[in-house]
Amino acid sequence: MSITDVLSADDIAAALQECQDPDTFEPQKFFQTSGLSKMSASQVKDVFRFIDNDQSGYLDEEELKFFLQKFESGARELTESETKSLMAAADNDGDGKIGADENHPGERARRGRRAAASSSGLAAITSGATAGQAEVRCAVCRRRLSRDPQKEAPEVGTVTSSKDVQSYVLLAANHSPLKAVSLNIGEPAGFNLGGGEENKILFYYPNEVEKNEKIRNVGLCEAIVQFTRTFSPSKPAKSLHTQKNRQFFNEPEENFWMVMVVRNPIIEKQSKDGKPVVEYQEEELLDKVYSSVLQQCYSMYKLFNGTFLRAMEDGGVKLLKERLEKFFHRYLQTLHLQSCDLLDIFGGISFFPLDKMTYLKIQSFINRMEESLSIVKYTAFLYNDQLIWSGLEQDDMRILYKYLTTSLFPRHIEPELAGRDSPIRAEMPGNLQHYGRFLTGPLNLNDPEAKCRFPKIFVNTDDTYEALHLIVYKAMSAAVCFMIDASVQPTLDFCRRLDGIVGPQLTVLASDICEQFNINRRVSGSEKEPQFKFIYFNHMNLAEKSTIHMRKTPSVSLTSVHPDLMKILGDINSDFTRVDEDEEVIVKAMSDYWVVGKKSDQRELYVILNQKNANLIEVNEEVKKLCATQFNNIFFLD
Repeated sequence: MSITDVLSADDIAAALQECQDPDTFEPQKFFQTSGLSKMSASQVKDVFRFIDNDQSGYLDEEELKFFLQKFESGARELTESETKSLMAAADNDGDGKIGADENHPGERARRGRRAAASSSGLAAITSGATAGQAEVRCAVCRRRLSRDPQKEAPEVGTVTSSKDVQSYVLLAANHSPLKAVSLNIGEPAGFNLGGGEENKILFYYPNEVEKNEKIRNVGLCEAIVQFTRTFSPSKPAKSLHTQKNRQFFNEPEENFWMVMVVRNPIIEKQSKDGKPVVEYQEEELLDKVYSSVLQQCYSMYKLFNGTFLRAMEDGGVKLLKERLEKFFHRYLQTLHLQSCDLLDIFGGISFFPLDKMTYLKIQSFINRMEESLSIVKYTAFLYNDQLIWSGLEQDDMRILYKYLTTSLFPRHIEPELAGRDSPIRAEMPGNLQHYGRFLTGPLNLNDPEAKCRFPKIFVNTDDTYEALHLIVYKAMSAAVCFMIDASVQPTLDFCRRLDGIVGPQLTVLASDICEQFNINRRVSGSEKEPQFKFIYFNHMNLAEKSTIHMRKTPSVSLTSVHPDLMKILGDINSDFTRVDEDEEVIVKAMSDYWVVGKKSDQRELYVILNQKNANLIEVNEEVKKLCATQFNNIFFLD
């Protein structure tokens, strides 16, 4: 294959001409000029394979250095800073490699161009032919809210996001407008951020948005927060409703603010005289859903970068800007607001059901591994993307679980071998089958040049503030996460030793789990499709279970019920939030379905019944039967 088979030679020459001097290479600009940004995903993969020297399926920094020479043999090498810039633009998981399926810079360039072409420079998500437009802007801000204006140095920011279209992120250090009267407010919390309106912007995506518009957005966020603080100093703003949009506010760290603006969905109708009329569907958006999405944005950032304040302390504004740029530039591409629902409010963990003996086998396996691999500080064990055991605190495991199940695991899905999950225990321990592999870290343990790069995560940030390397190892449907201190750099020898110890034992254990699960399923017998669907969540251990969701990923939320019923579930949840007492709500929908919400002892249960002619007494009896069969060990108050 020649690169000119898929790209125009003139376009390639023009792109190379633009970056012929050192440190002039810009990934998005190169992809636009060369024509890569116009290509389909399959065509980009063809180009990727052409660039991938060793056909490993990944590009590291050494290969990226010769990126331009793949387009013309006489082209220069990329400088170190250019190589790192290209890596940062396309490395989704921070493992120091670019995979063929990662969100490549060309795709981002296309998205960026579509955003710049729009009149507002913001994202629009269309759901259906006439309705469902959703536009999001988010803000992360750091601000001092002292009552003394001479001591006040607010910092404001904004963030916006969606998947298929553009959004922008703005993080800013906003100097008070009273600066003009020479008040000493230029150094918030001891950090010199520089003067001038433009310098208040720490990060803004897409950067093509006009500067004055950025400043206006920051000023609006600041004004709303200050205005609401006047009336309720102890309870700052949470959301603001207008006809066209909603703004959501969050203070994840003291004096740091995040704001997200979501445009209300619209429906275009025709008036009596035939003219189109836009009708805003203000009630289609649930405050709690998008407030939860905003909180998840911060939690995911903190998992891989630590807190905002720690970045400021470690390297000042420059380091914070770098971290925000690298993280949000990629993460905002993965948000799919049209698929958010009640499960995003809970942010729970799905636990895999096990009998006692199999659970003890797993516990014994973890104890042996932590004893053999003494540098391991924490361990987590999952099967079929469901959690079985974790040594992390709940809040840390909650966000790590979301990353594993919605980002890391889906990228490594591959067809399972026939009979792969069947028992494979051999007669001799030395001949055990071995299906283990690293999901993070080295791809080929036999390669002496293999790089042992592992993502760094931050846990216990409110207490000991631990930085850890995340090692994820999988055999068949079982995955184990080992977390070691970030000050210890794993070597290739360590990875080989881990593979030799964990691989065979995890393979057998995965087979045992599958066998036991299938036995339990056969014992329970096949049951006819029930007349009810339910969602259950336990606030104490974060356990969630849903028979409503057939598939729930960041990009897709496939449910077995109508969206109107999901909206009712969200409304019931909002009602539960307003009161502390246990209660039950029963609603009959226009579609003749019955919807039941039950809150008891920090547990919530939502049931949808397909019984058109049932009355309240019969509905209540059906819910009791459900609790007796599905939650027989859980006490619900009547």
